[in-house]
Amino acid sequence: MEIRPATSDDYEVIWAIIGPTIQAGETYALPCDMAKEEALAYWTGPDRKTFVAVEGGEVIGTYYLRPNQLGGGQHVANCGYMTAAHATGRGVARRMCEHSLEFAKSSGFRAMQFNLVISTNERALQLWERLGFSQVGRLPLAFNSPTQGLVDAIVMYRNL
Repeated sequence: MEIRPATSDDYEVIWAIIGPTIQAGETYALPCDMAKEEALAYWTGPDRKTFVAVEGGEVIGTYYLRPNQLGGGQHVANCGYMTAAHATGRGVARRMCEHSLEFAKSSGFRAMQFNLVISTNERALQLWERLGFSQVGRLPLAFNSPTQGLVDAIVMYRNL
């Protein structure tokens, strides 16, 4: 699997990956009715670097990396990852996270933080912990899941 920087030529396939996840509303704190243009502007904005995971010539995942905060917090990276539904369970998220950790470190970041990992997203929580992240905070009932109602969100952190 190759991870490479996204280009505008990738935007349609990025939308095909992020659109259904955003619309489901289960793992990202984004409006479920977010328009395509708005979602792509969020995912590929000028404040972040966006990548795609490619296997056999097909884009099967995407992630972005940005500073978690500005100013005094800009040495901590933040990322968002999404995998194409048909590629789930094939190690795509793991590979993208490994790439993001390497890229963040080589770009001068000293740590990575995930601000809102939904407590019901057990696969993500387990993967991030296997990749060295620790749960450093729990936000009670901070996320309103369309199917499960109010659930906790987890803050995760890892030094680079």
